[in-house]
Formats: sequence, structure tokens, C-alpha cells
Amino acid sequence: MKINRREFNRGLIGTAGALALGPFKDQAHLRVNGARIIQNLNALAEFGKNPQGGVSRVAYSEADRQGREYVMGLMRTAKLDASIDAAGNILGRRAGSGANLPPQLFGSHIDTVPEGGNYDGVVGSLGSIEVAQTLSENNIKTRHPLEVIIFQNEEGGLIGSRAIDGELTEKELDLVSRSGKTIREGIKFIGGDPTRLAGVKRKRGDIAAYLELHIEQGGTLEAEKIQIGIVEGIVGINWWDVTIEGFANHAGTTPMNRRQDALLAAARFIEAVNRIVTSMEGRQVGTVGRIQALPGAPNVIPGKVVLSLELRDLDEAKIKLLYEKIYVEALQIARASQTKFAFVEINVNVPAPTDRGIRRLIAEAANELGLTTRLMPSGAGHDAQDMARIAPVGMIFVPSVAGISHSPREFSRPGDIANGANVLLHTLLKLDQLDLS
Repeated sequence: MKINRREFNRGLIGTAGALALGPFKDQAHLRVNGARIIQNLNALAEFGKNPQGGVSRVAYSEADRQGREYVMGLMRTAKLDASIDAAGNILGRRAGSGANLPPQLFGSHIDTVPEGGNYDGVVGSLGSIEVAQTLSENNIKTRHPLEVIIFQNEEGGLIGSRAIDGELTEKELDLVSRSGKTIREGIKFIGGDPTRLAGVKRKRGDIAAYLELHIEQGGTLEAEKIQIGIVEGIVGINWWDVTIEGFANHAGTTPMNRRQDALLAAARFIEAVNRIVTSMEGRQVGTVGRIQALPGAPNVIPGKVVLSLELRDLDEAKIKLLYEKIYVEALQIARASQTKFAFVEINVNVPAPTDRGIRRLIAEAANELGLTTRLMPSGAGHDAQDMARIAPVGMIFVPSVAGISHSPREFSRPGDIANGANVLLHTLLKLDQLDLS
């Protein structure tokens, strides 16, 4: 059955339900092996394990390399053809039965932040491999080819997915990652080839759809006792480095009214960011998460401060408006404190709405599994936002206990993880019946 793109985006109100009762009606009771996901998760957690109970498996580290080898072994056990592309992404391929159909991609990442947790990215990665293994064990062949993808260096700026959508630049390859290696060196270290990145790029139409299972990394689902989050979109994230220039002088001999204190100006700026962001209705957030005062001596008035500014929202126009308001106030602070402000844009990830038709399929799959759902935004960045530039995407959230993430205390319950993987499995089967031409 062919369904054109417009019909798909209208929601497939009747069609998807009818398809769910079609060729796959005998697979309504198909389930993943939840215990196996947890077993694999615990095994992967050994690579980069730290004394706090979490993991430091930063991209391009030895722990990352070892974890990737382990994951490729799981792919082979699941009867996937495992390989590494030129960008360093891991791909596990499975042939489909249809002729000339583009592949369906699903997956996540396994790299972590320093002293991070065992669930961010890992749940989606291992859940995707488990879905493929469940299909293999039940001798189910999809129409579309399947590709389980483990993106490299998600935590360092969505590097693997940006290579696939063609956004990764030569200049970025020379940036130093948290491992101490440049991205160019890191790609080589994990088995890629940065000289052949052009061959990794995919264009719209090359991929039928992309699905990603992920922990929420917030507390909404747990607080509301909802089992599955259906992501309506991934927020845009804009980062700036802000440099404030004052004048370093003796702390004991310079009167208070003659100081050009860059750190005092920075304190006023940080308060202004919070005040401006909270003055508008909505879910937008603004953060100053890094600050350095120079020269950094207790008896010297700070003459220079470098800090970060990050703004996030689903609406790109709102991010721009917030920045403009913050910039105007920074100029006012500069005049009052006799300092100078300079803003340098470091990174821009545009907001990425998920596909309305896929959202509906996720809701149907969850409902048929007897699970409660909630439509919600993602306040964190994900590889799905890059994939949304070249294919329809969908994201499935499972609850994070206490909303904790990027911490050794990060945890999602085994039952919730199994629920998410089952929703991924059945959404994939529903989506496979569609030809998104």
C-alpha cells in the first residue's frame, strides 16, 4: 500500500489503525526481552565505570572504544551486519523484503559526559539492538531494510549525526574533544576516516524514517505517573561565549567608585539572563553554566571574565528575541560598569519538530500495549534533531527516576525500559507498512 507524504503528515487517522490489523495482526503479542536489555546495559556499564556508580565513557576515550566493540558484538548476535562508517558511527544492517525501499533507522548513542550515568543514550541504543534481535528470533522480515545506528560523540555536539546530514565542517574536525583528541583524531581512533566524510552524507529520501528511544532526563513522566512520552519536538539550543573586559587593578588601593570590575558586571549579567528568560511565558530556559574570572587572584580586581550563555526553546524566533533582550541589557550593564561585552556564537542547533504522523503511530502502539502517554517537548538535544533535516523522525521517552540525568544517580526502571523498547518495536512494525514516497 502506498501512502504519500501529505497523507502521512495528516495523521493517518484511519489508515494506520487499519494497517495495524493487517499483515502484522498475529504479532500483537510480540515483546522484547526486557531482562536481556538490562543484562546488556549492566555489561556495557563496566566500560568506563567509576567509583560513584556511574560511568565516564567520553567519546574517543579507550573506554568508548571498548564499549563500541562490545556493542558491535551485540549487533552480530542479533544477526545484524555491523560496520563503522567513515564518520565513526556504528551501523547494524538488516535486509528488507521490499524492492528499492529506503532503510528505516533507529538507535541512539553510548558515549557519556564525564562522571555521567548508565542510561542516557544507552537505553535507546541497546533497546534498538534488542528490537532487531526480537525480530530475528521470531523470523520477522520487514519490508524496509533496517539500520540500527549508534552515533558517535553525541555528548560533544552531535558529531556523528551532523556528519550524516552534512553539517560537520572541516574547521570542527580540529576542535579538541573531552578526550584530549581532536575530533579528526577521534574519528580515526574509533575506526572512521575523516577524509571520506562526504560519503557518509545522506539526503532527504535516502532514509524512510528515524526513530529514537531515550530516557526523559527530566521528572515530568515520573511525577505524572505516565509511562511513555511522545516527543513533539526537540528544542533549539544556541550557545555563546561572552567576554567582559574591565580593568585589572590593585584590590587594596583602588576605590570602589573607580573600579572597572568585570566580575561585578558578570554577576549583573547573570542575574539579567535569569530575569529576562523568566519574564516571558513558556518553557524556554536560559543558563550561564561556565564562568572564568581573570587574573583570578584574591587581591586583584578581575579585569576579564569569560562566561557561557545558552538559550533553549522549541521556537527559534523566541530564542532570537531572548538573545536580543539580553544583548541590550548587557550594553546597559557595560555603560554602568565601564566595561565592554563581546558575544561570540559558538553553536546553533535549530529546533526540530518530530513528524506528526509518526507521533500518532507511537501513540497507537503505546495504547495497544496498554500504556499511558503524554505529548511533550525535549529540553535536551538529541541526534534526532539532525536526522529531522533529512527524514521524518519520532522520539519515545521513558521515565527518569527523580528527573536525574548526566549523573551517577541517573536511573530508569527495568519495566519502563522494556515498555519503551516494546513501543519502539511496534511503532517500527507499523511504520514499515508505509511507503513514504
